[in-house]
This record gives sequence, structure tokens and C-alpha cells, in this order.
Amino acid sequence: MIEGRPIELEKTVLVGIINSNQNEEKSKEYLAELKFLTFTAGGEVVKSFTQKLDFPNPKTFIGSGKIIELLKFVKEKKISSVIFDDELTPTQQGNIEKLLKVKILDRTGLILDIFAQRARTSYARTQVELAQYQYLLPRLKGLWTHLERQRGGIGMRGPGETEIETDRRIVRNKISLLKNKLEIIDKQMATQRGNRGSLVRVSLVGYTNVGKSTLMNVISKSKVFSEDKLFATLDTTVRKVVVENLPFLLSDTVGFIRKLPTQLIESFKSTLDEVKESDILIHIVDISHPNFEEHIDSVNQILEEINCIEKPTIMVFNKIDAYKALPWDENELIQKRDKRNYTIAEWEKSWISKKNEQSIFVSALKKKNFKKLLNLIYETVRRIHVTRFPYNHFLYPENIN
Repeated sequence: MIEGRPIELEKTVLVGIINSNQNEEKSKEYLAELKFLTFTAGGEVVKSFTQKLDFPNPKTFIGSGKIIELLKFVKEKKISSVIFDDELTPTQQGNIEKLLKVKILDRTGLILDIFAQRARTSYARTQVELAQYQYLLPRLKGLWTHLERQRGGIGMRGPGETEIETDRRIVRNKISLLKNKLEIIDKQMATQRGNRGSLVRVSLVGYTNVGKSTLMNVISKSKVFSEDKLFATLDTTVRKVVVENLPFLLSDTVGFIRKLPTQLIESFKSTLDEVKESDILIHIVDISHPNFEEHIDSVNQILEEINCIEKPTIMVFNKIDAYKALPWDENELIQKRDKRNYTIAEWEKSWISKKNEQSIFVSALKKKNFKKLLNLIYETVRRIHVTRFPYNHFLYPENIN
């Protein structure tokens, strides 16, 4: 708010493609997610454009006809930014900027921008800054004269060295400094994790905006920041929780997302170390999202990349209060029933119960099935705890009432 007036959102346009890897329905879904990302970053999506392409145009990503259509719309509606759902090459981004004469971003750039807004601690800011510079380096143009001010001293520019070469050198030096800084912080954080003793460690993982921080607040009775936006939490939060005299450590980690940029996974490896060093994972899923099964696959893919897929896992299907089964009349022969017609009770008896022995359906917001969840967490933590502290296992019953 500025003097009682709402901040004006930046007018944006989204662009996606339809091909063999993503059909029209999938493209719509990705663009819907991109729209939410844009809203989180402070933008207002005016329109979304899609084009059927077997392969992206190496020069402008989309075809020349679609570029002309886009240019016309950008001028008419005075659009500030055009955001592409897929990662653009530096050449594509530069060519599109010259043609449209507005700010051009791709999904990676947008996520980096959100991360920069959301980073609160020095550690998170350093991670984001490193990812930004790594993303920026191949996209540098000879326009960055302000970069010279980031590094003073006589003889900074070598003989015959062009401005773009100087800018690249400055960015490379900055990347090197940030990597060294992260190494020092990583060692400090590893020491901190080592000082936590032998308590069982539990980490909340899941797709972004599934309610991890809300669940963290309910279980640990703390006030961790939570908001109905993507990537509301970037920093890992650790709380000591005691359930029926059984203590354990609970961590809230950064949310995952499809098409997560490689440099972000690299930069946030230390944040993911919290997951790697956990004894138990609580995988939270937004059951009210129409594509929650794909979200599960996306999270599992990243867990597999960091060798955590085999850890004991409790599947928590959250937001049952927001879930709405589409109506279906079994007497209507023409109408075909699909998964969107399932009730929560039917989902509980589906592949979910067969594939996941430890699964539960809850509402963190309404605290529905909260006691059952606590009992499941208690039983899972207890199994590991009594192996570490066998001399006091009699203090902890096998389940709680």
C-alpha cells in the first residue's frame, strides 16, 4: 500500500507451447501454475498465449506469426512483461526482447525473482544470489556499465578488454565469492545439525503451497510464516516437538515445483541437506488440487535425486476441507466416471492405501483428523527412538490415545 492506495500490479502476458511432451490440457495446467507464480511475484496476467510446435524456434522460441500477434497485443494493452513457461536460451531471450521491446522472463527467471523476494535470512539470500548470477552469466549483454561500480580500484579494466568481458569477469568473481561464502555457512550449519544430538529428525516435504508451514504450526504449536502463495517459505525452520513425552525435531523445508531450475537445486543443496539427514519424511499433498498425483511424482523425483526416496515416509493428504468431488450420476450411461468424481472415502481405499501403508487424510487448517496424525507420527518416531534409547523405551507406549 502507498498512501492508502493499493500497489499497481505489473501487467504481464504468459506464453506456452503444446507439443508431444505436453498436450493442450497439460499446457493449460502449466500456464495456470505460471499464473499463480506471476501473482506471487506481483504481476497481473492479462492474457495467455499458446502455440502448437513440434520443436521451439531456435531464434524466438515461438513462430514468427505468433510473435507478430504477441507484439500487437503488447502494444495495445501496454504490457510490461512477457513470461514464457519454458526456459529460454540466452539467444532466444535477447531476440524476443529486441522484437517486443518489453521485459522478457522465463519460468526460471520468475522463480528466481520470487525466491529473491521471499529470502529472509542471510543464508537464503546468499543461495538465491548465487543462483541469480549463475542464471545471468550466459545472458549478459554489453549494457551493464553499472557493474563496474561493484568493484573499484585502479587498473580494473585490462588493456583492450571489452565491456562485456569485464562484466562477465565481475559476475564470475561474484559467483566464486558467493560459493566460498556458502561453503563456510554450510560447515556452520552442518555443525549445528551435529549438535542437535541423537533426537529423531522429521522433515516436512511436498509440493509448494500444500500447507507444510500450516501443518508445522499445528504440530509444533509455533508461528511459522505461512501464506496462500507459492514459495511462502524459503528458509528451513526446525522446532523441537514433544508428543506424550516423546521428543523429536521437526523441520519445515522449501517447497518443490515442476520444472525446478537445475541451478536452484544446486544452490539449495544445503537446505535439502536437512531432508537428507532426516530419519522420517512427512510428504504433504494437496488433495484438493486436481493434479495432486503429478505433484507427488515431482516431489518423489527430487527425493530420488538426493537419495531420500527410501526413507520412512508418512503420506499426509491435506486440505480435505477444500476438496470437492465433481457430481456423478451412476444412472447416466453417457457420463463417464473419472477420478474427479471420487469422494475422500473412495480416495482412501484407492491406490493410496495400497501403495502407502502410512497415509492419512487431514485438514491442517481445520485440524481434522489431527489426533490420528499425531498418533501416526508418534508411532513412527517411537520405532526409531527406542532403538537409539533402548534403556527408556518403557516410558513410551506403542500408541497414544
